[in-house]
Amino acid sequence: QVQLVESGGGLVQVGGSLRLSCTASGRTFSSYTMGWFRQAPGKEREFVAASRWNGIRYHADSVKGRFTISRDNTKNTVYLQMNSLKPEDTAVYYCAARASRISDLTRLYDYWGQGTQVTVSS
Repeated sequence: QVQLVESGGGLVQVGGSLRLSCTASGRTFSSYTMGWFRQAPGKEREFVAASRWNGIRYHADSVKGRFTISRDNTKNTVYLQMNSLKPEDTAVYYCAARASRISDLTRLYDYWGQGTQVTVSS
């Protein structure tokens, strides 16, 4: 069982930056693929970025060049650095984990955090 707790959300102006953190319980964190997803009001949850244990990373086209996923296996923590934020980045951001290779499919992730709100004001 893996428990995920996100933090770092908040209100930021257009062009600003935020860093989200997700800390996982359990001793097998380093072997998991960790992902970030987001869900805006009235929209489906969508993939943002994912990181495999071996350093392989994948970012959605909509955030490529602005967001960066990273992880510190010694701290059981995955991060999402978000720069050049836009109003369309406003959403609840979720951390997720799966014990297999990288995927951008929501349904393939086994564990989810409670989410953290990110609001970008114009």
